[in-house]
Amino acid sequence: MKKFLAAVITAAMVTVPFQAGASNGAGDDLQEYLVQFNGAPANGLLQAFGVSEDRVLTEFNHLDVVNVELSEAQARGLSNNPHVEAVEENAEVHALGQTVPWGIPHVQGTDAQDAGYTGAGLKVAILDTGIEATHEDLADNVKGGYSVFTDADNSDPYYDPNGHGTHVAGTVAAVDNDLGVIGVAPEADLYAVKVLSNAGSGSIAGIAEGIEWSIDNDMDIINMSLGASQGSSILEQFSNLAYDEGLLVVAAAGNSGNRGGNNNTVGYPAAYDSVIAVAAVDQNNNRATFSSTGPAVEISAPGVNVLSTTPGDNYASYNGTSMASPHVAGVAAQVWQAKPGLSNTELRQLLNDTAVNLGPAHQYGHGLVQSLDAINQ
Repeated sequence: MKKFLAAVITAAMVTVPFQAGASNGAGDDLQEYLVQFNGAPANGLLQAFGVSEDRVLTEFNHLDVVNVELSEAQARGLSNNPHVEAVEENAEVHALGQTVPWGIPHVQGTDAQDAGYTGAGLKVAILDTGIEATHEDLADNVKGGYSVFTDADNSDPYYDPNGHGTHVAGTVAAVDNDLGVIGVAPEADLYAVKVLSNAGSGSIAGIAEGIEWSIDNDMDIINMSLGASQGSSILEQFSNLAYDEGLLVVAAAGNSGNRGGNNNTVGYPAAYDSVIAVAAVDQNNNRATFSSTGPAVEISAPGVNVLSTTPGDNYASYNGTSMASPHVAGVAAQVWQAKPGLSNTELRQLLNDTAVNLGPAHQYGHGLVQSLDAINQ
């Protein structure tokens, strides 16, 4: 289903050139038609209807079809000829434009964009599997990167065959460019910090190195759609250091939840006090059954059937708190653009204060993050 959806969106961008109302110089209105023949020599039959060679615009190779300028009478005559399979107008086709994934308006991202807040000027570090920097919907926003790996397969932060980081990046800041999708903060600067390998795995040391790089390179927001079931005092100290340096640190709560939702399953680094732990909800604001629960859950965002960018200029829908976290990172970029005087602690409190209450705090935290409400408060 994911591959099918990606194919449909990509193919829907194709446009077909169209020219209407051309004239043959004799006053007859001409229209472009696609004519499919049924065994008869195309040129001879067209000439029999008074169609000159210069009016044949395209001759296709794989089917006996031509794109040709015809008068209405010629088209009608050809359509009644037994050697003609079909005569169809070369109708105009429009690009369908970009899709707005359901999660973007759900967190008031589109409302904030309409008010002029697109995350411009904010630097967001995506600590993940990398970002495909050449993606048609990301290239304009990927401003830099770093890989904690030194081997040839994983040393390039802009190479992401896994696709996870590219998907996360699109939710934060896919470009508003009339194709593909749009992110929450479509003018935020993205930085590909590759701390997970092409296989999707990493280490505590690698994440710590990515956080340190983010501090040294003046990032504003860190998104970590990753986690482990076991904590580390050193990783906690690096998370705290980033927060103390003024960065907003956002992470996926984890996908270890169950239907009851009463266990303490939030992973690390999301469980640390300095990190915003993000839970996942669906379009009806119900907690995704996989979404981890516990006292560390701080806020909720869309994490079910989230459409975003994937490698190869493709698009696909994924599930997970990994998809919820970048919604919060994108909202944070919008709000910080609107209120640049806020500290990271003040911004964090504002996001929590303006979230929509959805239910028990250990499942939803303060509730669904809301961009415009935070901007307007």
